[in-house]
Amino acid sequence: MGRAAGCGPFLFRRLPQISAMALKVTLRKAVIADLSAVDGLLARSYPRLLKPDYPASVMVTALPIISRARPELLASGRYFLAVDANGALLGAGGYSLAQPTARGDRALGHIRHVASDPAATRQGVGRALMSVVLAAGWAEGVTTFDCLSTRTAVPFYVALGFNVLGEVDVSLAPGIHFPAVHMQRREI
Repeated sequence: MGRAAGCGPFLFRRLPQISAMALKVTLRKAVIADLSAVDGLLARSYPRLLKPDYPASVMVTALPIISRARPELLASGRYFLAVDANGALLGAGGYSLAQPTARGDRALGHIRHVASDPAATRQGVGRALMSVVLAAGWAEGVTTFDCLSTRTAVPFYVALGFNVLGEVDVSLAPGIHFPAVHMQRREI
């Protein structure tokens, strides 16, 4: 699968305003000052959207951990936000680079903390956001994206060209595990 047209490096000098189905959203890079807004988005999104796919016992232990934004990710320049015309945060997500090998190879990216506001799901916000995330990674030399997806988001990532590699348990803290699905997308 090749890169989508229009996904070259120029895209990041000026992030586009897009029409995601019925919503008009602007995509922009996150900054550390967005921390509380991203925390709010995660706190709105995860409890509601994950509930059908996870038992209450998992939700009660995992939500306090996964519903917190990571300051280092917001400050990295690799985390993006989708905001509406009023400045409301409708989606967020990004990637981090794998630790470089001895050769300096940084071709592996990890999809990180992707979420959509429950009121904005199935309106193109997530797809628009991920198009910017993937294009930014490709521009930086990423050729393979790994993702530890929630069970809920597997169909979303499959629609974006990710392949399911298998189920995994993510250790969030001692004694707290979160069932996830390891997925991957390679650019050839």
